[in-house]
Amino acid sequence: MLDCISVQTMRESDAWTIANRVPSLELMYRAAMGVFRAVRWQGRAAILCGSGNNGGDGFALAGILKAHGFDCALFTLSDRLSPDAAHYAALADVPTAPFTPGCLDGFDILVDCLLGTGFQGDVRKNYRAAIEAINASPAFTVSVDINSGMNGDTGEGGCIVSSDLTVTIGYVKQGLVTENAGRFIRRLVVAPIGIELIREEQKIAGAGEWDTLSAHDKQHAILCPPWLDMDPI
Repeated sequence: MLDCISVQTMRESDAWTIANRVPSLELMYRAAMGVFRAVRWQGRAAILCGSGNNGGDGFALAGILKAHGFDCALFTLSDRLSPDAAHYAALADVPTAPFTPGCLDGFDILVDCLLGTGFQGDVRKNYRAAIEAINASPAFTVSVDINSGMNGDTGEGGCIVSSDLTVTIGYVKQGLVTENAGRFIRRLVVAPIGIELIREEQKIAGAGEWDTLSAHDKQHAILCPPWLDMDPI
């Protein structure tokens, strides 16, 4: 079975791991490598990066793609970056430009690294334009950690990226397995990166496992939704 956790538990688990086990830059690189391994890369890829650590995953991914000989470009939504995002942005060495209307034309794969699991509220105007451009594109779309615009606990949102593949980092977040999330995610996989879970909340059970659970255990479990792949990357 897979762990399914709240955004708060993920945040605390991440902070504990960074303080006691693995530096944040290493975790970010592992996250990017998890995405790299989850996707069948072909053609040209565009990575859209926000200002936070979700964007940092995108910058790190760009460097990995460059190192493996894949054609990619970066489009940014902000000049202000988190320290870890700035570190990998400086190392990426791929074409980088601000997001503008039409800039995604001609790409075969789009990677959504705009807004992470901590997002709440309304999507700002420039991010909304980027999400709408992603959703209007015929390219294969990959969301990193969570579909931008989606609440990590509830799966709700007013403007959400629709993905062909979502690669969630560390553990499955509760919002990703809600009925609403299934409207925006074709396939969901989890990429473990060595974050130590500080508390268990819920378990996700496959159909075979679900049938073996007691009525009591089912109260604390979730039946695997059709879009979730139970095999981690």
